[in-house]
Amino acid sequence: MSEGPSQEETIALLKATLESTHDAILVIDLSRRILFYNRRYLQMFGFTADELESGGLNLVLARLSDQLEDEEAGKQALRELCGEPAAERLDVLRFQDGRIFEVFVAPHRIDSRTVGHVASFRDIGSSIRTAEALEHHRTFLEQAQEVAHIGSWIAELDGSDRLGWSAESHRIFGVPLGTFEGTSDAFFLFVHPDDRNAVREVSRAAIANGLPYDVEHRVVRPDGTVRWVHEQANILRDDQGRPRRMIGTVQDVTVRRQLEDQLRQAQKMEAIGRLAGGIAHDLNNALTAIAGYAELALGEVEAEHPARPDVEEIRRAAERAGSVTRQLLAFSRKQLLEPRIFDLNNTITGIARLLSRLLGTDVHIETQLCDEPLTVLGDPGQVEQAVINLAVNARDAMPGGGHLVLTTGIEIVDEDFARAHVPMPAGSYVVLTVTDSGHGMSRDTQARIFEPFFTTKDVGKGTGLGLSMVYGTLKQIGGFIFVDSEIDRGTTFSLYFRPAVMVAPVAAGPRSGDARQGRGNETLLIVEDETAVRKLVASALRHDGYHLLLANSAEEAIAMSDAFEGTIDLLLTDAIMPGKSGLELANLMVVRRPGLIVVVMSGYTEDNLEISGLIQPVTLIQKPFTPNDLRRRIREVLNRRTLA
Repeated sequence: MSEGPSQEETIALLKATLESTHDAILVIDLSRRILFYNRRYLQMFGFTADELESGGLNLVLARLSDQLEDEEAGKQALRELCGEPAAERLDVLRFQDGRIFEVFVAPHRIDSRTVGHVASFRDIGSSIRTAEALEHHRTFLEQAQEVAHIGSWIAELDGSDRLGWSAESHRIFGVPLGTFEGTSDAFFLFVHPDDRNAVREVSRAAIANGLPYDVEHRVVRPDGTVRWVHEQANILRDDQGRPRRMIGTVQDVTVRRQLEDQLRQAQKMEAIGRLAGGIAHDLNNALTAIAGYAELALGEVEAEHPARPDVEEIRRAAERAGSVTRQLLAFSRKQLLEPRIFDLNNTITGIARLLSRLLGTDVHIETQLCDEPLTVLGDPGQVEQAVINLAVNARDAMPGGGHLVLTTGIEIVDEDFARAHVPMPAGSYVVLTVTDSGHGMSRDTQARIFEPFFTTKDVGKGTGLGLSMVYGTLKQIGGFIFVDSEIDRGTTFSLYFRPAVMVAPVAAGPRSGDARQGRGNETLLIVEDETAVRKLVASALRHDGYHLLLANSAEEAIAMSDAFEGTIDLLLTDAIMPGKSGLELANLMVVRRPGLIVVVMSGYTEDNLEISGLIQPVTLIQKPFTPNDLRRRIREVLNRRTLA
């Protein structure tokens, strides 16, 4: 049996072991003498062997204390090297130069007798700095996510169903930190029920087929609010291509979706407006012929003729239909208005008295008017009609009676409000709100209430043109209208007008009916692509003795004018025709025949027709018109030239 190592060999082996360790070792007896230190200790703290052996523990404590970052906490740890060792102790020493050491002090025992201390020092600076850097980076990412409103998440695909959310993800979903269960099943409880299948399908396709996980869907927060989120993710796979983890982001895009919806709604309303304007233009041509021929027939039918009541009814029906075209034109912002500067407060005061009789005694009307005058530019008659339409709709929403409040004021619209109410620019506005206590409207209804012919009323109870006319009136004068409503909580319409500066009234000119009437012998060039209207105009003007040249297009009119050797006194043309428009024809004709008078027929306004861009001023006659209106206006224009 071989002999074991000698005591000297054992001691040498232990010393060699302590010398080779990465930690610094210091052994102290109960008399505070340093019994042992290794080379790592000298290297770690910058001592020489002579300094340590001559200076002893006092030198160690003095030099280390001077370098401590937190002096009190560090000295307490160092005192453990001096006092009576009771138990093991672990401390951390932070030095002013950034170094960090973990200090472990334990009693040094021989058998059951304590003879001193053993202290080991481990440099943990790099580990601490790495951990601190990671924590700093994590905090930075969390702050960046909060600023960008983009959260992150990690879903484990190992069958555990684990799902981790960042702090911003918790905020987006409205879930306090520490209350989320952390599973995919828990996540799908927040997904809107109508969107769950779509989100699950996108997730399955991404995991199984490698398709992009990119989806927008709604979530329902714990407080019941609905938000839109946009999620994207990548699938992490192992070497065999098996999915192991899904790492993704989530962003709250509710505001963007709202702006997109508003833009789509504005574009839809603009398209509907163009359609409504086109329909009104065609209707005006037909109504001009119907009302005109009815008037001509009435001039030939005796009062006692049995057919006269029928003809009169035709004319009245045409007039009623004409009111529909005016509302369509108002919606499309092409109605002929008479804008002027007026005080909105005065208009509301006057209309409130009318509304009290119109709505009945079971609707209480209240006005809350701004103390200062509120001047706006517009057609006060159209604004009054807009308020009446809103009030009538409010009455229908309060079948059992209720309250209607008209409020005026001034509001400064900031950039945030403007961005949420596209295409409204920021600035100062005069505001009229019309609030009722009725049954309110759903979001789907609110999205369509300004469309022509859209109505929630029973058949025969409304045309669906009231609110569309309000919309058109506001748009035509550069204003805006918005609605805020909830089921069973009433409705508020907010009408925004640009403020105007009050000016002195301009003296009114002579009424058109005061112009000198009479027959004529002038030559008129009539251009109208609608045969019925062209024949009506010819019948009316021939009655007054004019010589007429009739054309159905601009091209035919130019050829006819070039072939006619006599004087053409007046050009009467429709504004909108196939091929060259009436306005293009007017510019060509005044060059060919200087001094030619031009009269344009249209249901549109001058702004919509861009009459200001013509070579010379023209007179506009609005459709639909009657033969008497036409004869009077033509005579007025010709008389003005004679008097000039």
